[in-house]
Amino acid sequence: MRIIAGRLRGRRLTAPDGDATRPTSDRARQALFDMLVHSPWAEGCLRDVHVLDGFAGTGALGLEALSRGAARVTFIDNHRPALAVLRINIAACKAEEVTRVIAADARKPPRGDAAGLVFLDPPYGQGLVPPALTGLAAAGWIAPGALIIAEIGAEDALPTEAPLLVDRRFGAARICVWQATSP
Repeated sequence: MRIIAGRLRGRRLTAPDGDATRPTSDRARQALFDMLVHSPWAEGCLRDVHVLDGFAGTGALGLEALSRGAARVTFIDNHRPALAVLRINIAACKAEEVTRVIAADARKPPRGDAAGLVFLDPPYGQGLVPPALTGLAAAGWIAPGALIIAEIGAEDALPTEAPLLVDRRFGAARICVWQATSP
């Protein structure tokens, strides 16, 4: 696993042992970021934005966004082995000054700063995206109009009733993108 493009291109990332953390494949991440860079609905969504990477795992999504121009990234995860590897990956990218790691459940996060781009990549088949969105919104993490990107299992129910900008399958994964509604 590596950073695909941007100033950190080619940087190798580590994943924890076992299958508790399932990193987004390089292929799916490449396709997602190609959409974010080239789609009219995503114009400017990466440049100088605060990114929230919920269920962060290895941090690959947030670090890829940072590599491509995001101003800062906040990572939320509550799995100890993932948090340890996440910190190693942040150090490998020399990104300590522009990242923050919060050891918490994304469904019940502490108060935070609104992010314009939100990644949610929870374990598949557990329906965690809707309660995470509720908790994150209540704690102030989601800016009005933010792009929300959820990676769910290919057979999982859609995580929102909002109109989707993207609904693409990548093997066992499904990536859904929509825009947060204004309060």
